[in-house]
Amino acid sequence: MKLLGTESNKLVAEFVGTFTLVFAGCGAVVADAHTGGAVTHVGIALTFGLAVCVMIYATGHLSGAHFNPAVSVGFAAAGRFPWREVPAYIASQCLAAIVAIGMLRLVTGEAEHLGATVASVGTGQALAMEVVLSFFLMFVISAVATDHRAEGTMAGVAIGGTVALCALFGGPFTGASMNPARTLGPALFTANLGVLWLYVVGPVVGAVLASLTYRAIRCADAPADSAAGCC
Repeated sequence: MKLLGTESNKLVAEFVGTFTLVFAGCGAVVADAHTGGAVTHVGIALTFGLAVCVMIYATGHLSGAHFNPAVSVGFAAAGRFPWREVPAYIASQCLAAIVAIGMLRLVTGEAEHLGATVASVGTGQALAMEVVLSFFLMFVISAVATDHRAEGTMAGVAIGGTVALCALFGGPFTGASMNPARTLGPALFTANLGVLWLYVVGPVVGAVLASLTYRAIRCADAPADSAAGCC
């Protein structure tokens, strides 16, 4: 039975997907701290990747499974998503991240280490790293989500794997956020808002560059007689 309108269904799906990503991923960070490193950096990276992977399969057919304001903006910039829907998507994603961290704090009793993304390098270096990591992520998303020539059934594995890959090597430098909502939740609860701009600007710039880049090469490689092969 359909309880909500189509637009509301999309926002609920985005909320659930983003909540899962932030609760599970940041929960792994908290668990690692509480157990003295039992989860490990690899475990944390895999948790983020797996959360994205399973939620893509669970909600991709409902909302497109963005779970990330930068992804929504990237899709819109490339003409693959209506700009009019971007504010509502971002609001749903950010609210989900805030609620997820609030719930994580409630169930763990943790008040300081809630998975906040903190850079271990200089501001300029951290910004560049977030741009590059977000570029990788959005490039893969653009390939599997917008190109009929890609293997769509593997979208969850490809995108989740990219999240895990970027977290594995980028995490020690910046926390490998690639997602303004993922950073916003912990930042609010730990009063660590000073560098929030970095984790907004970096992912958005990287996502827009990637979506436009893939749009350009997708159009160039598309068959001349196939309108579906070009944006």
